[in-house]
Amino acid sequence: MRDRKNAEEKARLLVSRMTVEEKASQLRFDSPAIERLHIPAYNWWNEALHGVARAGTATMFPQAIALAAMFDDEAMVKIGDVIATEGRAKYNAQSKQGDRDIYKGLTFWSPNINIFRDPRWGRGHETYGEDPFLTSRLGVAFVRGLQGNGPVMKAAACAKHFAVHSGPEALRHEFNAVASEKDMRETYLPAFEALVKEAGVEAVMGAYNRTNGEPCCGSTTLLKKILRGEWAFRGHVVSDCWAIRDFHERHKVTKNAEESVAMALHAGCDVNCGCTYQHVLDAYRKGMVSEDEITQAAVRLFTTRYLLGLFDGSEYDNIGYDVVECRRHTELAVDAARESIVLLKNSGILPLDKKRLHAIGVIGPNADSRVALQGNYHGTSSRYSTVLEGIQDEACDSVDIRYSQGCALFKDRVEALAQRQDRMSEALAVAALSDVIILCLGLDETLEGEEGDAGNGYASGDKKDLLLPEPQRELMEKIIATGKPVVVVLLSGSALDLQYADGKAAAVLEAWYPGARGGKAVADILFGHCSPSGKLPVTFYRTLDGFPAFTDYSMKGRTYRYMTGEALYPFGYGLSYGKVDVTHAEITNTVTKDSGIELSVDIENTGHCRTGEVVEVYIKDTDSVCAVRNWSLCAFRRVILSAGEKKCIALTVPAGALQCIDENGHAAVTGHRFKLYVGTSQPDARSVALTGRKPFELEILL
Repeated sequence: MRDRKNAEEKARLLVSRMTVEEKASQLRFDSPAIERLHIPAYNWWNEALHGVARAGTATMFPQAIALAAMFDDEAMVKIGDVIATEGRAKYNAQSKQGDRDIYKGLTFWSPNINIFRDPRWGRGHETYGEDPFLTSRLGVAFVRGLQGNGPVMKAAACAKHFAVHSGPEALRHEFNAVASEKDMRETYLPAFEALVKEAGVEAVMGAYNRTNGEPCCGSTTLLKKILRGEWAFRGHVVSDCWAIRDFHERHKVTKNAEESVAMALHAGCDVNCGCTYQHVLDAYRKGMVSEDEITQAAVRLFTTRYLLGLFDGSEYDNIGYDVVECRRHTELAVDAARESIVLLKNSGILPLDKKRLHAIGVIGPNADSRVALQGNYHGTSSRYSTVLEGIQDEACDSVDIRYSQGCALFKDRVEALAQRQDRMSEALAVAALSDVIILCLGLDETLEGEEGDAGNGYASGDKKDLLLPEPQRELMEKIIATGKPVVVVLLSGSALDLQYADGKAAAVLEAWYPGARGGKAVADILFGHCSPSGKLPVTFYRTLDGFPAFTDYSMKGRTYRYMTGEALYPFGYGLSYGKVDVTHAEITNTVTKDSGIELSVDIENTGHCRTGEVVEVYIKDTDSVCAVRNWSLCAFRRVILSAGEKKCIALTVPAGALQCIDENGHAAVTGHRFKLYVGTSQPDARSVALTGRKPFELEILL
C-alpha cells in the first residue's frame, strides 16, 4: 500500500526550500531542473493508450476500442502492467543518459475514458466505447495494471478528458457542451468517479471544451466541487494541451493569459500542457494568484514524483531494456488482438479450410496497410504483420495467395496521373482467379482521429457520416458482384454503415486497429486456429437519419441504452465458432436496496470447437420514472469453454445498478420491480435474431 501522506510530507518539505520563481517553473509540463536542490528536469507529457507511445520501439497492443471489445478486465490489468514495465525500462535507459525529453517520463496521459456517444467522433477509437459501466470496469483494471499495487507506483495513469468531451473536433476549443444533471451522473461522470475512488488514478486531465458554461480546465464545478470535494481526489490535475490558452483566445471567458492562469489555478489545475503557465509569475506579481496556490500545485506534482520513487529509488530501477517488445509482451498483444476481433456475420464460410482452397484473393486498401494496424497514439514496432502478410504466412505455399490494393483508401485513384479507380481491373482479375476473397476495407488514423492529427481536414478528424469512402463502396459492390464468396474484413475504430456487406457478403469481421502484429491474429481467426469471441463496445447503427445533432450532448436517442430504432449490429453482439448458451441463472443472495446481486450462472458450449465467450448481464428498472429507456450492462465475465464443456460461474451485480438518476442528478433506488437478463448478448430483438439465443430472465422484487 502506498503511503501518500509520507510522500506529501516529503514534497511539502522540498517545495518549502524553493523560491516562488522555482515553484512556478515546476507547473509547466516541461519542468526544468533545479540544480541547487538536485532536482532533475522532468517532462510530464507521455502517452500509453495501447502501449508506450511516441518514443520509439515498444509493444503495440490493439487500439483502445479493440481492447474494449475483449470485455476482459483481467486482461486489461496484464496489458497495463506490461505497458508500465516497458515504460520503466525505457525511462531507466534514457534517464541514465540524461535524456529527459517529451514522451520519456513515467506520467502517462492514459486512459481516455470519455463516452463514445456519437459514432462520428474521430477520437472515439481511443475510448472503451459507449457504455459507462464497461468503460469504468476496463478503465479501473487498466489503471491498476499501469500503477501497480506496490509501495512505489510503477507508472502514473491519467483519466482524461474530464469531463463531458466527445466532439465535434473542429469546435472543441470553443464549444460549450451542455449536459443535464441526469446525463452527467448517469453517463458522463461514472467512469471518472470509479477511476478516482476505486483505482486511485494519480492524475486527471481536463478537456478542451466548456461544460455547462465553464472551461473544463478551469471549472470550479468539475475540479473543486466534484473531483476534489465529492470524490476526495488527492492526485494532480493536468490541462489538455494548450487548453488554458483557449480560455482567452477561443472561449473568450478571460481577457488575457494572466486571467486564464488565475482561473485555472483557482480551480485546481496543477500542471499546464502548453505555454500559458509561463505567465504564472506575471499573474502572481499582479496579485491575481497567491503564492499558496502556486505552492499547493507544486506540492501535488512533487508528491507524484515521490510516489513514483524518482527521488528515493525503487525496485523498478532495475528493470532492464531487454523487456521492451520481448516475446512474452508481443504474444500478449497478439492474444489481445485475437480476443478483440468481432465476427458480425458468418454464412458458414468461416473458418476457411486450406485443404479445400486452391487460391485466395486478398483485396482492398487496408489489406497491406501498416497504418491501419496502428490506431493513433501509438509507438513503433520492430515488426509488423498486415492482414495480407498474416494470410501469406498462414498459407505457407499450400494455397495460392493473390493480392490487389483494389482502390485507394479514400481518393478516387492510387496513382495521381491515372484514371479514376485505376486498381479496379486488377482487383477483378484477382477475384476471377480466386476461390474466396478476403476484402479488407475500413479507415485508419488519417481519416478518424484527433483534430490536427487526422488528414481529413474537411471534418477535423471526425466522420461526416457512417459510409465507407466512395471508392471502397464501389470496390465492394463490384467484387461481390463477381459471385465469388467474399469475407469482408473491416479495420476501423468506429461504427460504419455495413448494410450492403451484411446483405451480400458471406462473412463480416470487425478487426478494429489490431496492433502491430494484428494481421497474424486476423489470419488465426480466418483459418480457425482460434474462435472469434469479441463483442461490440459500440452500437453499429443502420443510419444517422433522425440521429441527434453532433453538438447535442443529451443522451436521448443515443447508444443502446436510449436508442429507439433497431441497430444493424447491437452493442454487446458478436458471434463465435462455438455455440455457447446460458442454460440456467439464479440469484443466490437476498437482494435489498443496499446490497449487490450475487448470481450463479450455468453455461455450456454445445458446439464443436473451443471458444471464448462473454457472459453479459443487463438490468432493467421496470417501474421507476427516472430509469433509462432500455436496460444497462451491469456485469460481465469472459470465459473459455472447450467443445462440450459446461461451467458454473459466479457474477456480482453492484448495488449501484439498482439506482436510477433523477433529473437533479440524485441517485436512489426508487423502483421496486427489476429484470435481469443473463446471456451472451443484449436482450433486444435484433440480438436475439442474430444469435438465435435469448438471454435467461430473472425478476427482482424489492
